[in-house]
Amino acid sequence: MLVIGIDPGISGSICFFQDGKINDVVEMPTMTEGKKNKKQVNGSQIYNEISDRIKKIDKKNIKVVIEQVSAMPGQGVTSMFNFGQSFGILKGICAAMQLPMYFVRPAKWKKYFNLINSEKDASRTKAIEIFPYFSAQLSRKKDSNKADAILIASFYYETYKLEE
Repeated sequence: MLVIGIDPGISGSICFFQDGKINDVVEMPTMTEGKKNKKQVNGSQIYNEISDRIKKIDKKNIKVVIEQVSAMPGQGVTSMFNFGQSFGILKGICAAMQLPMYFVRPAKWKKYFNLINSEKDASRTKAIEIFPYFSAQLSRKKDSNKADAILIASFYYETYKLEE
């Protein structure tokens, strides 16, 4: 089974997780928009990243797990709109590709890995502990978004396996 774990948003990541191992993790494809060079997610590149990796896999064996995000207190209206737009683009792409989608709240996967009320960077440490062979790709502080995508995929894989 291929689990595609997605940490949505401009600085998010997409993890391709197969049979308990990390195949690949890519930063969220983005492009600049307008005169201010603001970033937005690049839907066509997201499509390319996913479709390139699922060509030889039966769609019955693919699960897309997207972090279920919602508005956070103190976040600006514009940033929340952009965040929601990214989430919608991801849902639309997966729906158009006819991939089954599952949504997991941050509190649920973070509780599973004992990361509730921890620093943002704690997910990177946890991912390195669980997947030491992938530590070189998680060496920078900004790689915590990659770690989130890895843990989202791993959470689904572990809890899905328990249900079988």
